[in-house]
Amino acid sequence: MTHKKSGRGLRRILIIGTTIILALGVIAILVIFYLAKGLPTIGQISARQVSQSTKIYDRTGAVLLYEISNSQERTVVPLQNIPRYLQEATVAVEDENFYNEPAFDWRGILRALLVDLIHGQILQGGSTITQQLAKNAFLTPEQTVIRKIKELILADRLDQYYSKDKILELYLNEIPYGPTIYGVEAASEAFFGKSAKDLNLSESVLVAAIPKAPTYYSPWGSHQKDLFDRQKFILDKMLGLGEITQKEHDAAAKFKLVFAPQGHAIKAPHFVMAVQDYLVQKYGEDMVRSGGLKVVTTLDWGLEQVAERAVQAGAERNDTLYDGKNAALVAEDPKTGQILAMVGSRDYFATSSLPEGCTPGVNCQFEPNFNAATQGLRQPGSSLKPFVYLTAFQEGYTPDTILFDVPTEFAANNPLCPPVPDFNNINKECFHPQDFEGSFSGPMSLRDALAQSVNVPAVKVLYLAGLNNTVKNAYDFGLTTLTSPNLYGLSLVLGGGAVRLNDLVGAYSVLAADGIKHRQSLVLSVTSSEGQILESYQDQNSRVADTESVRLTNSILSDPQARSGLFQNSLSLTTFPGYDVALKTGTSNDYRDAWSLGYTPSLVVGVWAGNNDNRPMQRNGFSVLAAVPIWHDFMVEAIKNVQPETFNKPDPQYPQKPILAGDYLHDKQVHSILYYVDRNNPTGPPPQNPENDSQFTNWETGVLAWAAQNIPDFKDYNQTIPDSNIATSTQNFGLPPRVRIAEPLTGGFIDGRQINVAASINSTDPLLKVIARFNGSTVQEISFPQGMTSYDLRFSFSPNDTQSQNLLEVEAVDKNNQSGKAATIIYGNNN
Repeated sequence: MTHKKSGRGLRRILIIGTTIILALGVIAILVIFYLAKGLPTIGQISARQVSQSTKIYDRTGAVLLYEISNSQERTVVPLQNIPRYLQEATVAVEDENFYNEPAFDWRGILRALLVDLIHGQILQGGSTITQQLAKNAFLTPEQTVIRKIKELILADRLDQYYSKDKILELYLNEIPYGPTIYGVEAASEAFFGKSAKDLNLSESVLVAAIPKAPTYYSPWGSHQKDLFDRQKFILDKMLGLGEITQKEHDAAAKFKLVFAPQGHAIKAPHFVMAVQDYLVQKYGEDMVRSGGLKVVTTLDWGLEQVAERAVQAGAERNDTLYDGKNAALVAEDPKTGQILAMVGSRDYFATSSLPEGCTPGVNCQFEPNFNAATQGLRQPGSSLKPFVYLTAFQEGYTPDTILFDVPTEFAANNPLCPPVPDFNNINKECFHPQDFEGSFSGPMSLRDALAQSVNVPAVKVLYLAGLNNTVKNAYDFGLTTLTSPNLYGLSLVLGGGAVRLNDLVGAYSVLAADGIKHRQSLVLSVTSSEGQILESYQDQNSRVADTESVRLTNSILSDPQARSGLFQNSLSLTTFPGYDVALKTGTSNDYRDAWSLGYTPSLVVGVWAGNNDNRPMQRNGFSVLAAVPIWHDFMVEAIKNVQPETFNKPDPQYPQKPILAGDYLHDKQVHSILYYVDRNNPTGPPPQNPENDSQFTNWETGVLAWAAQNIPDFKDYNQTIPDSNIATSTQNFGLPPRVRIAEPLTGGFIDGRQINVAASINSTDPLLKVIARFNGSTVQEISFPQGMTSYDLRFSFSPNDTQSQNLLEVEAVDKNNQSGKAATIIYGNNN
């Protein structure tokens, strides 16, 4: 009886146990079914788009400039482009039975579960490579039982659908090797600066050692010894598994690894950011950050490095000498419009060195990330003059045409502004420019006036060429920010308006290309992650100027002899033996901007120097001193790779009018050009009533005053004066004394302790005194009680204190207290 009862009890227990097991099984199946329902299907897995970073390269496609990513730097590569060593090392350390086991290892899971139960938390995963792929690609990193079940389900799906090689390929492209480094290709590029396919055994094994703890085992971290220990452990395991020979093992263990420096993530940063802006505008933010584009740019990495060094060294020098803290440079191939180098500031990475109190975009003399080449709108100074003269050539004026560099008031018909200006009485309604030296040269050909960047003739050329015609030309050349001629007036030629350095370089490239404008380009090709070419460089060009006017302009700007008067001792910075090099400089008001634009038929280089907040540079930091040295330092290296070419020569000019042919004393008369030409038709008949031109009286007054001072027999000339007011003006206003410094020349150096000074002074009215100043202190003063009108100043002195840069001024004052000045800048021995 007892046995029967115990038998029935045992059956009941078995039934209950079986029922519970079945119920648990059903629940487990239901749970698995429920969890599986929310997981991606095979179709979704196959269609999954892996986030890939966009890579930007130099023009060779070999130098990686930058990766744009959505927090994950990744480039997917096929298994055949991953070294066998790296595949075997990964399998050996992560899942040595990978090729012989199912999607998950039950023994490993149970072993990990036991450890987790003992410690009361999840410490071990027991994960195969397939499980790790499922976890990294499709699941969150949380460590829970539910997440683990999902991992097993997904791993099984992957194992059923994909081959082992495909799973390994997906895994090696998916897993993290650092905070933002995903996949073996990104890891190889980051740690060794090379593609994964180029890794050797030692490098491959080290990469395989990282995924266990990417931050801890980072080659840039503080646990390199542990990383190398793990590398050795994997090498030993590969040897034990027969994957490598003893010889390969020993060679890899002895190989000295060299890691790429951390922070190499961006090269040519200002250029790259400009490329990124272009890509985002064309392809959208999502595609650029996660679409895996390969972008080959126009950048010449060698030239870019030269440019960065030149800009940094030049800006540091300007900072010391002129309180000019920033500079920028752009180089372009004028035959294609391709940008070869771009530096937007002296140091993109110098954010930690911003001066105290500096608010970017408000009051910073230097902002590292601001691209002064593409974002900075600055006054161009005299760098606009070539486009003014070119327009005049198109109208029929010639390089031999004579204009007078004499004091001239251009605010015509303003009673507050006399025809012969008083430079000591500055009225904002008046406009009577002069040059840095404060002197005037008298009659000048357009060739000399442009080459030496003389201001008064330039304003006259703008008036003759026409403001609207000139602005249209400038716009067509690429200076699209110049759109308001009436706002600028005649000051445009001296820097009115604002331009970008990048646009100015593009405009000069039209001169270099004989009047053809090639659309500027930053990109040679863009390829999708699937290898589809999305865009490739196509030259877009058009003629924007006739060849003859361009060639006349080039013939002037490429003439070293013609520009020697401007550059003086700095002329050697502008010439390169065997090369035809054109050059133009510019300085805006108060030395706020210094420019240097130089070019050959194959290379255009532009430099800007100044302060981001438009603060003036100090101590006469004009273009020849602040911008040309930077331009030269780049050009002297860049031109080594440029094939020597000459500019096409203009046709001979045979003008019929004497004034257009360089004869300003024809028929023993002296007049301004407005006496001989109708500015709307310069080669046509002379104007019957030249005084009807609003500028005629003021121009003529200055010319006649110059003639009275400089032509000994002028009183015998058969002079025709159409306006009686001119004669009265000439009698009532004399020209200020004219001063010329022959020694020392600008750009020279102090040789020893003694400075020799030589200057010539000429005056219409008797001289009162001559004063020489060195850095503001008087070093010589001579009075003239006998009323001399000319004097040759010769003396020597030993300065008490020389600086890196020194200013020597000579001022002459006549009996009417009109003063004329000339100045020169010389460098101290400590420069």
